[in-house]
Amino acid sequence: MNIEGVTCVAIIIICYLIGIIVKVSALDDKWIPCVVGICGGIIGVAAMYVMPGYPANDIISAFAIGAASGLASTGADQAVKQLMKGSDDDDEDNA
Repeated sequence: MNIEGVTCVAIIIICYLIGIIVKVSALDDKWIPCVVGICGGIIGVAAMYVMPGYPANDIISAFAIGAASGLASTGADQAVKQLMKGSDDDDEDNA
């Protein structure tokens, strides 16, 4: 896996954990995508300066890559929930 893939996966995992923190906080769940998107963007900009070979050379691109990765953490969470829900439905059909 190349450095771009590793970077994006790392941002997704960090943002997923931030989303879990927001979920257990007093903040309404509707704000989770905004929070993880912004946090991902900030992490993306920081990664541009810290990680050699980061796939962006300017702040706007770095923010966009990070924000997209942060939002992907929300999509990954929803995909897992839907897959789990689907496996529960399959178990009920077999009963």
